[in-house]
Amino acid sequence: MSLESSIAMTDEQLVEGCLIPDARAQKQLYERFSRKMFAVCLRYSSNREESEDILQEGFIKIFQKLRSYKGEGSLEGWIRKVVVNTALDHFRQQKISWIDIEMAEDQISEESTLGKLDAQELLKIIQQLPKGFRTVFNLYAIEGYNHREIGELLGISENTSKSQYSRARAQLAESVQIHYQQATNTEHP
Repeated sequence: MSLESSIAMTDEQLVEGCLIPDARAQKQLYERFSRKMFAVCLRYSSNREESEDILQEGFIKIFQKLRSYKGEGSLEGWIRKVVVNTALDHFRQQKISWIDIEMAEDQISEESTLGKLDAQELLKIIQQLPKGFRTVFNLYAIEGYNHREIGELLGISENTSKSQYSRARAQLAESVQIHYQQATNTEHP
């Protein structure tokens, strides 16, 4: 199998090449998926440097565990799962304190000002959430895990996951509203 760097390999060829290991295949795998996975890391971290650390750790694990990828489902999905788990491991090491409170009323309206924010502004607001809130919010709202699964992943109760998510949404709503008001005030002094 020729591994010319100018020729884009299929996912299957990339996996085969990385298992040899062929540095060109590894480089191509990294180049193909690193931007998307960096975006995932940004959602779980509070800053760019932390995201870069998680991404680096994630790709080390990807190359170490690539033999366990069986071709079932997309390679990108498998890589995403490794990166998300790496982010969760990163935060477990930091001993996030979870707030276990009763489920709060949903305090965010579905027709909020979220539609008026661009992706970068929303990402910055999400990054400002406390780590516990941000982690549960990402797992539930973006990755699609349910609260039982989140509880198992993070070693917390299902109710704690629900309360963290509710509080994250409330805090996001408040932050988005403040951001929108500030943007409106600077546009119309």
